[in-house]
Amino acid sequence: MSSVAGPNRDPPRYLSKAEAEAMEKELLEDYRFGRQQLIEIWGHACAMAVTKAFPLPSLPRKQPTVLVVCGPAQNGAIGLVCARHLRIFDYEPTIFYPKRSPDPLYRDFTTQCEKMDIPFLSYLPTEVQLINDAYNAVVDAVLGAEGEAGEGREPCAAILATLKHVRIPIVSLDVPSGWDAEAGGSGGISPDVLVSLSAPKQCARRFLGRQHFVAGRFLPYDVQKKFELNPPEYPGTECVVALRAPRQ
Repeated sequence: MSSVAGPNRDPPRYLSKAEAEAMEKELLEDYRFGRQQLIEIWGHACAMAVTKAFPLPSLPRKQPTVLVVCGPAQNGAIGLVCARHLRIFDYEPTIFYPKRSPDPLYRDFTTQCEKMDIPFLSYLPTEVQLINDAYNAVVDAVLGAEGEAGEGREPCAAILATLKHVRIPIVSLDVPSGWDAEAGGSGGISPDVLVSLSAPKQCARRFLGRQHFVAGRFLPYDVQKKFELNPPEYPGTECVVALRAPRQ
């Protein structure tokens, strides 16, 4: 069922971490979505958001290069799917995935990228100018909502230290890495683009970047209603939509 409403629709609701976790649990247990299915839906939507924020003709470099930095948990797996779809959309993604998960599901996503000849970096240059010169944008799929648990651990801490200094645009998936899912971030990375998965999280109220997308078209209507999401109107058959700045 579409989330179409009239012109005076209420703004989307920003979820707490507990609400986001409860909604994901309901999708998995009550609606029988598979985890791999959700990661695929989100990763594809993130790639679509990248194509909208950075269309191929608009890229400043001759080669349509994008660096996708993946962490060890679910946000990283979403990044792997995003990279695969970016390759299908004629971008040239490169993946940095230093701490690979032993989870068979995540290994499958890795294999899919390898089979599509997407290169994997063996290390992330600490000299940020090398990253600025080689890529048009960076996809931050390091921590997401798992940020509090992994921010101070290696290799995530070193990655975030590098990403704080890059000058090319950063696209963060769901929750910018290093941010608290509710309170936001201070002194962390400052993404240019944020892609909220399913619904915006409370930290997104503190997002000051250029574009904020939400990827929740797939949510069953009863879930939208139960969690009072007030989803935005998705034009046509779009799976992602850009939001206006949140009302305070």
